[in-house]
Parts: sequence; structure tokens; C-alpha cells
Amino acid sequence: MTVADRIETFRAALEEWLRGLYHGMFTHPAYEKIEKEAEDVEDEFMLACFPDAFGIPSPVSYYTAELLPYLEDEFEAWERRLWDRESLMERKGQQYHF
Repeated sequence: MTVADRIETFRAALEEWLRGLYHGMFTHPAYEKIEKEAEDVEDEFMLACFPDAFGIPSPVSYYTAELLPYLEDEFEAWERRLWDRESLMERKGQQYHF
């Protein structure tokens, strides 16, 4: 192996290591926060559309029931996720390290 090949191999390994470091320090935590926030917004939308699933009376449930065929795949997963999730205060407290 020539010196140029060894330098190229080292440079490629260093580049991969630095890419992983950047992803671990900056990109991944940002993706995690964005995914949690998107999940919270989706949960709020679903709860606003289908509060009857949790015993909250809603005067517009007649109209939001028309959305159910379009959201049926997400509805089951959302309901299961909401019943299994810790309290909302706990979830939001994780963002501020309480």
C-alpha cells in the first residue's frame, strides 16, 4: 500500500467519523425534537377531531366522524399511543429537563 493510498484511507475514515460525530451532536437531537413535536401536533389534531374516544363530549363529532374513513389507519395507532403514553406534563417536562 502506497503512502497516497494510506492517506486516502485515513481521510475517508476521518470523514466518516466526523460525519457521525456531527450527526450525533447536532442532527440527531434536532430530528428527535422535531419528531416529538410533530407527534404532539398530530395527537392534538386527532384529539380535537375525535374527543368522544376518550369520553369528552363534542358538539362537532357528527362532522368530524366523516374524517374517520380517511384517518382510520392512524386512529388505532393514535388511540393506543395515547393510552400507553405517560402524562402530558411528564412528556412536556422532558423538554425542559424537569
